[in-house]
Amino acid sequence: MELFFLLLLIVIMATALGSGYPVAFALPGSAIITVLLAAGSGYIFMGSTDAFFAAGGPSQWLSAGVTNLRGVYWEPERDTLIAIPLFIFMGIMLQRSKIAEDLLVTMAQLFGPIPGGLGISVVVVGALLAATTGIVGATVVAMGMISLPAMMRNGYANPLSSGIIAASGTLGQIIPPSIVLIILADQLASATDQAGQTRQTLYKAVTGEIVMPSEFAVVSTSAGNMFLGALVPGLLLVGLYILFILGVAIIRPKYAPAVPYEGKYDFRFAGQVFLAMVPPLALIILVLGSIIGGIATVNQAGAIGAVGAMVMAGYRLHPGGRLRYVPAVMALLGMLLLTFVLSNFNTNIQNVRSDRDILGIQLASVGVLLIVLSIAWSGYRAYNTDDALQGVMVETAKTTSLVFIILLGAAMLTAAFRAFGGEELVKHFLEGLPGGFWTKFLIVMGVIFVLGFFLDFIEIAVVVVPIVAPILLADPEANVSAVWLGVMVGLNLQTSFLTPPFGFALFYLRGVAPAAVRTIQIYKGVVAFIGLQIVALLVVAAYPPLVNYLPTRASLTSETAPPPINPALQYCVENYVAQEFGQNGDAISSAIDTAGALDLSYLPRGLARDFTEGIEKARQSMQLMQEIEALKVQLREGAVAYRPEHTFVRGLESDARRIDTTLDDLNLRISRGFGDSEALQARVDRLEAEKAALLAQIPESWAATQAEYGKITANDRRTRSLYQRTVDQAYQPMVELKQIIAGAEGLAALKAPIDALVADAPGMDRDTADARFKEVERMVGEVAGANDLRSLLSDARREIDSRSPDSEQAMENLAEAQELLAGEMDWRSRAERELLPALQAYDLAIKGTIGLRQQPRLPREQALFVASCSSVHRDISLNF
Repeated sequence: MELFFLLLLIVIMATALGSGYPVAFALPGSAIITVLLAAGSGYIFMGSTDAFFAAGGPSQWLSAGVTNLRGVYWEPERDTLIAIPLFIFMGIMLQRSKIAEDLLVTMAQLFGPIPGGLGISVVVVGALLAATTGIVGATVVAMGMISLPAMMRNGYANPLSSGIIAASGTLGQIIPPSIVLIILADQLASATDQAGQTRQTLYKAVTGEIVMPSEFAVVSTSAGNMFLGALVPGLLLVGLYILFILGVAIIRPKYAPAVPYEGKYDFRFAGQVFLAMVPPLALIILVLGSIIGGIATVNQAGAIGAVGAMVMAGYRLHPGGRLRYVPAVMALLGMLLLTFVLSNFNTNIQNVRSDRDILGIQLASVGVLLIVLSIAWSGYRAYNTDDALQGVMVETAKTTSLVFIILLGAAMLTAAFRAFGGEELVKHFLEGLPGGFWTKFLIVMGVIFVLGFFLDFIEIAVVVVPIVAPILLADPEANVSAVWLGVMVGLNLQTSFLTPPFGFALFYLRGVAPAAVRTIQIYKGVVAFIGLQIVALLVVAAYPPLVNYLPTRASLTSETAPPPINPALQYCVENYVAQEFGQNGDAISSAIDTAGALDLSYLPRGLARDFTEGIEKARQSMQLMQEIEALKVQLREGAVAYRPEHTFVRGLESDARRIDTTLDDLNLRISRGFGDSEALQARVDRLEAEKAALLAQIPESWAATQAEYGKITANDRRTRSLYQRTVDQAYQPMVELKQIIAGAEGLAALKAPIDALVADAPGMDRDTADARFKEVERMVGEVAGANDLRSLLSDARREIDSRSPDSEQAMENLAEAQELLAGEMDWRSRAERELLPALQAYDLAIKGTIGLRQQPRLPREQALFVASCSSVHRDISLNF
């Protein structure tokens, strides 16, 4: 009966949406009605309201949607959706300030003389508006009202003109900042958690190991990563549009003729281009640049965009006069002043130490004051000019409320879908398909594409993605990243604005297009651009680094980058080291041999021994890397024969686990007395027989084949683990020795305080001795390798401070400390002259390879290599 109510849920939802009922009420309404019908039917026919639910009962599932929404969006740590109203405000403010009109007119004049130039100008403006406003409806309407008549007057074919405007207007869905990317990031964050648990369960089921290696974990995403990941695919789409228009203009010149500019390309025209393009570009750089550079979070960047939009509206809405650009100039001066101060002064108020620091804080205060005055002045202008600010605030509130109500409704619908076993049904269907991950992925993308004919992007993002994303992300075969999956879904969702019959961009354009443009011409015009979007999808699917590289690079080169010792980075870090050993192995070996020949005779025995052992470990690490490379070849060759049998057996085991899930549900029903117990037991017997038949198909050779390949994988893991310990043990003694030798000057500075202690100790009282000794101990503690000296001082202090003071023993400890200090100063001074330069040269030779794991951050060269390596999806299915 669960399937019946699941089908009823879908029918009620489809009927409500098809009848034009508001989405915000259709989604939760269909969920509530179906849950109540299931509960009532269960009570009437089975005596229990829980009878027709896959698990739980009506009260649990009715509250699940609201509870999940509140748990996700009201937690302080989950503040992603705060960016939505900020970017909506930014987009509507820029649209109301007529920035789009300025761009369209200026770009048309600039590109017009080129064949297809008017169409190219529309695409360029669409991309710029996408990166500033991101509001599809406003962009399509503005371009339809301004550019479409101009294109028609100059002989452009109506279908081509319509397709260019509609497609360019939808770029705001994929070019950041984009509302759909923010929503997808939030949905994928939850999906990643589920996928991680599923993969952990799978790993435990097939290997028997409780803990899954962290390198196999599913990595989550964020709105910032989604923005970075979508940037290149968005620009790829813009490039495809431009190439298509140029191709049409060359092959069919009558469809997209050149339009000569009647004015002059002089300084005045250059000024128009500057005023039209530079402010939006500056805003794009501020918003996206702050995210890419790690300066601001997505929410903070949204606030920057909202403020920047208000400043731009302040001068654009002003009727004119000498003071028109003053607020914008004030904001610019304030930002330049803040940039100068942050680059040259210490602005930490709690750490003010000089007049220069005070000057920096004063200058920063002036910069902040200029920006605040600029915002207030611009806001006042927007408020007094046609009530623009009030209108923008109202529209922002309406749009934001619509988004959040849909999110709430979708959460309730998803809860009801799961209540009737829909999620498990979809999971079983997808996992039962032949062809692995790519079959599942193509079907999901096809379903999303078809749904785009009938549903808006928000409904698809919040209803479909939470169901299918955990299944796709958990699959170890493709091991796709969450950001790649999100961008692929975002590209696919973009088509929902263009696909008839319910493509919103088509409705927007139809509403402003002249009567001479027929609806069928608009539909024909978008077909080619839908094809280009599919081409972009295929390109991104075939080359994942187009999405993954920028987020990974930004993460690894930021101030908060993970250290190279992070387990998730080891595979690519070791690939880099292997490459360097292959290219520069002789030079590295020579540096190791040179360091091994250094004179260490005057060093303390322990330090000399550790350094010598480190040299031997460095030699071993190069040999271990050769073994790792040889094991890579063995794994690659062994996988050829192992993979088909592994795939076949794991498929059988997966089917058996699905049967186990069904058996658990049937046995639960039998124990609770739901339904015909004899029929249920008969079904249990059939399923157990089916499971036994499945497991009987496992080849007898499977255990031996698995054990043989498992030996190689175990040897690979063991060798990699040994290599990691070895390089750490090879590098640490050298670093410690360098630090100790470099502390010679600090050690020499301790002579006077320690001599003073020796002189004053006999006459000190307990309190004075305690304070004096602790201060000197603190100074000694700041010098590397001075622990023995500090221990002697502590022993002397305790002798003086004890209940039965022993001054004689204290003085012996102090004398021993003086002797130790003299010896330490002697060998450290000599090592600083003779040994330290050689150690620095050795460090420089190996820090990028043997010492790479011990660096606080990846150096730039290594970070770029690891980013490129990590951006490629790696098949890890043979480990499961």
